[in-house]
Amino acid sequence: MQATATVLVYSDDANIREQVRLAAGRRPAADLPPVEYVECATLPAVLTELERGGIDAMVLDGEAAPAGGMGVCRQVKDEIFHCPPVLVLIGRPQDAWLATWSRADAAVSHPIDPVALSDTLAVLLRRRIGNNGKELATT
Repeated sequence: MQATATVLVYSDDANIREQVRLAAGRRPAADLPPVEYVECATLPAVLTELERGGIDAMVLDGEAAPAGGMGVCRQVKDEIFHCPPVLVLIGRPQDAWLATWSRADAAVSHPIDPVALSDTLAVLLRRRIGNNGKELATT
């Protein structure tokens, strides 16, 4: 297993980024490595971090402005080779179809439920870093 997993958290709201970090915690599941968070408040910052590499999963705020997380998700899925899995935070459960349109791998609605967020993030991280730290093929 790799030493740490890196999760990018995007929101223009520092409180949302903090809620994500607190909800997912240092280790979303016992079988995963500890998580390090990279926080981004703008789309250019997200793109810079993705170009650097090393991101294992992303949590994008669908309610962020001016670049919403669903639009960001669709853009990075189109532009980033081997794009990390994306969890989108949606405004309400009825917006799940928009998360599908954005090609998000998963969605969790506001207000953030710590159990739902950590469980969903754990699934995405297992998909990406399972198999003793080697990237798994996603289907």
